[in-house]
Amino acid sequence: MKKKILKIVVAVLLLIVGILIAIPFILEAKIGDILKNNVNNNVNATMDFSEAKLSLIRSFPSAEVELRGVSLINKTPFEGDTLFASNLVALKMGIGELFKNAGEAIAIKSLIVDGAQLNIKYDVEGNASYDIGKSAEGAPSNASSSEGFTFDLQSYEINASRIVYDDLESNIRLVVDEIVHKGTGDLSLSKSEFETTTEALVSLSMDSTKYLNKNKVKLDALIGVDLQENKYSFLKNEAMVNQLPLVFDGYVKLNENDQEVDISFKTPSSDFKNFLAVIPEEYSKNIENVKTSGNFIVEGKFHGIVDDTHIPKFNIKINSENASFKYPDLPKSVSNVYMDVEIENTTGITEDTYVDIRKASFMIDQDKFNMVAKITELMGNTKVKAHLDGRMDLANISKAYPVPADLNLKGLLNADVTTAFDMASIEKKQYENTNTSGKLDLKDFEYNSSEIPNPVKISTTALMFNPKTVTLNKMQGITGKTDFDVTGTIDNLLGFMFNNENVEGNFNLKSNTFSLNDFMVQEPVGTANDETRSTPATTTEEKIKIPSFLDANIEASANTVLYDNLVLKDVKGNLRIKDEKATLSNMTSSLFNGKVAFDGEVSTKHETPTFAMKLGLDQLQISETFKSLELFQVLAPVASALQGKLNSTISISGNLTDDFTPNLNTVSGNVLAELLEAVNIPDQAKILSALTTKLDFLKLDKIDLKGLKTALSFENGVVKVKPFSIRYQDMAVNIAGSHTFDKKMNYTATLEVPSKYLGKEVNALIAKIDDKTLENLTIPVTASIGGMYDSPTVTTDFTSGVKSLTTKLIEIEKQKLINKGTDKAKDLIGGILSGNTSQKDSTKKADPVKDGAKEILGGILGGTKKPKDSVAQKNDTSVTATKDPVKEATKNILGGLLGGKKKKDTAKTKNDSIN
Repeated sequence: MKKKILKIVVAVLLLIVGILIAIPFILEAKIGDILKNNVNNNVNATMDFSEAKLSLIRSFPSAEVELRGVSLINKTPFEGDTLFASNLVALKMGIGELFKNAGEAIAIKSLIVDGAQLNIKYDVEGNASYDIGKSAEGAPSNASSSEGFTFDLQSYEINASRIVYDDLESNIRLVVDEIVHKGTGDLSLSKSEFETTTEALVSLSMDSTKYLNKNKVKLDALIGVDLQENKYSFLKNEAMVNQLPLVFDGYVKLNENDQEVDISFKTPSSDFKNFLAVIPEEYSKNIENVKTSGNFIVEGKFHGIVDDTHIPKFNIKINSENASFKYPDLPKSVSNVYMDVEIENTTGITEDTYVDIRKASFMIDQDKFNMVAKITELMGNTKVKAHLDGRMDLANISKAYPVPADLNLKGLLNADVTTAFDMASIEKKQYENTNTSGKLDLKDFEYNSSEIPNPVKISTTALMFNPKTVTLNKMQGITGKTDFDVTGTIDNLLGFMFNNENVEGNFNLKSNTFSLNDFMVQEPVGTANDETRSTPATTTEEKIKIPSFLDANIEASANTVLYDNLVLKDVKGNLRIKDEKATLSNMTSSLFNGKVAFDGEVSTKHETPTFAMKLGLDQLQISETFKSLELFQVLAPVASALQGKLNSTISISGNLTDDFTPNLNTVSGNVLAELLEAVNIPDQAKILSALTTKLDFLKLDKIDLKGLKTALSFENGVVKVKPFSIRYQDMAVNIAGSHTFDKKMNYTATLEVPSKYLGKEVNALIAKIDDKTLENLTIPVTASIGGMYDSPTVTTDFTSGVKSLTTKLIEIEKQKLINKGTDKAKDLIGGILSGNTSQKDSTKKADPVKDGAKEILGGILGGTKKPKDSVAQKNDTSVTATKDPVKEATKNILGGLLGGKKKKDTAKTKNDSIN
């Protein structure tokens, strides 16, 4: 029987366990729908999650629901904004809650939120993003009786979470980060006590001014909960702000239309260490071993009604008398510390908050600093009246207080300044409504920081404060190789200090040596990826950034300006800085024994800096210019080997690299250049040397470039040269083509080569022809120049040109010989026909052409023949005589000239002659 009962019990237990395991799989989808419906039916927002898990065993007899990837998205007027998001929301409830319908309320016993973010926003019209509850009229009919959720909480946790409060109307931003908050108790009772612990980092800014920056806050509180009256009382509470302990008590009561607040707090002791504890820990360091004397007390009270138009009335007092402190590892102490400060609001109207600094002073050695101020309408049109005066050796600050390691101040400060202004006037730039007067002197000031490459040493600075402007009477100093002497005016110092405005002013800058390299800072470039994070390969680059807060006009002059490897002399001109752009006007300088004038602009507003520039170069040394300026090297590399001077105008624009040199792949523009004086071409001009090896009659020292004018245009890495001509002794050379920034050439040089350079054979042939018209004969020779600058290739058509010319000259000589024979025949015939044969002709040397002509003419005209001719004539029909080519040529010529007839007419002619 016992065995049977045991089997039944085991079977029942197994059945229960089986049900507990099976139910989650059956109800997971249902519980997810129930939760979504309960939320979405009661709020004007959309709740969703990526995954829902249900467990009955882990928290038995309760059910535990885990929601992952939870989000709550706003609807109008914050359409699409995320009000709440969390990695995990875990809810614990009774198992019976799982079987409720979608419209029924679910009682929650425990809540865990992990990795959450709550974004509370007020727009400029005062609408709140968290105001998402539906009104009774707007709720769906099937949910009219539903209460959504009831909280019978016994515990809750919020881990690694963040709350952001952003009020666009009043320009207040509060961030509570890295929240760890836990609470235990029983909220199912009408009256209970709830124990909470809280740790977080708090940041608060107002009108772009940071009042708290990740200040550590810790709160341990025992809260009395009265759910019937909605009253929450602080029973036993201790807070820690940075390292400042506070104890407080009081209550907060939630009414239907407002909240009642009555809370008081104070420091548990009057030790002056409390003051050091208010300062952020990274600046105050470890205060446990600091020796202090005197007191420091903070106490305050908040009481009143909180609603749409009121805040609690409050009074906060901060007081210290004749206090001092000394850090054990620093040589000096801060003494005679007095503070009497009150922050108060007596009406509950936000704008009526004021701060009264009745006294704030301290001493280091014999140096003393004093300040009094009253700030009224703190949350409205803030009005400030303040006076400060004192003398301070700035080097003593780091000897008495643990300033950051890279902050090393030196110098003597004397100040006596009084100011009165209101923020409305500053916001409207009505600086005439402000009143600031006094003076500030700073001598032997030295500032050294990792943010600047060289210490800034200011020998003297003198500022005069006037109602409208601040006059900089003198500021002289050095940094690195740079010395400077600045005077001028600042028109809106208050706007810069309190209203986040740019510094507006006019300045005169003088310098003996001004090195731009002194203002380049080393900045890390590149980040390590996950695979190389353990050994990141971080590089540094030099960057120049034009300050965004500067709105200044500067008249500058410098004897020497150093930029990279350039040395500019006698630099003068105007510099306008605004909106991260520097505009240069009427700038002049001496460079490479010439003059430079330039206008242009440089902008660093975007990630890639840009520039646009117009330059006029007057009588600059060619070789120095083209060797020192990278841009010029790629525009005309051959010029770096020339000795002489040039004039040029240049228009250029493009992007800059981080060290402010042009990015050659982006530049475009044009150049017009003129070479002056006689220009020497040394042997290292490889391109021209390669040309002379192909045309050996060319000599580099005889090329005349004086007065050469040429124009270039460049874009996308290609330089195009407008065709131009140069002279080489008595020949013209026409050049055209292009090259690339990576030193590839594509040029042609066309030379009109006179005959005297064409070789012995050609010149001998011209001499043989003996024609004066050939003395100025030229042939065009084209040289194609390619390859790279340092290894050029040159090909010419010189050989084929000379060969073609030789063929032409031979044809001219042949034609001339023929023409010469024709002329001789004409002269001979003329003499024969005239019959004027003088006695002296018989003594002339025999001319074979004349003689041949005479014999032919003698036969034609019937002249007396020699005996051998008679025989030959008689035997003409039977014996073939040997033909004389000269006679044959002459006969043909004469035949054409005299209209001679065929042989069959010979007898007739003869008979005519006899008759």
